[in-house]
Amino acid sequence: MEIIKIIGISLIGLIIIILLKQYRPEFAIYISIATGLLILILVMDKLQGIVSLIQSFANRASINSSFLLLLIKITGIAFLSEFAVSICKDSGESAIASKIEMGSKIIIITMSIPIISSLLELILKILP
Repeated sequence: MEIIKIIGISLIGLIIIILLKQYRPEFAIYISIATGLLILILVMDKLQGIVSLIQSFANRASINSSFLLLLIKITGIAFLSEFAVSICKDSGESAIASKIEMGSKIIIITMSIPIISSLLELILKILP
């Protein structure tokens, strides 16, 4: 049960953060980052399994592998930016968090342009 490990690490990290905030609040953010990284390491195997499953479906359906790679990169950017935004909000820097959100959205839109243009071309071919 991976979820029990994730919850356990989260609760231990939370308890350490609560204790540290009383005496050394500047170290609480480091514990938060370390906890997040530990959870990310735990789920990396699951992510690799999901990526390989998507690749096998894409190969069977003859989907362009460059589009698949773009989708995986976009998903990775979304996960990493959400992690960074959460850390910024936890440390009280909501202004920086909103800039990270805006920047990641712009990057995701920019990266998705080839997929969108290909989809629009397909729609135009279907329409009379």
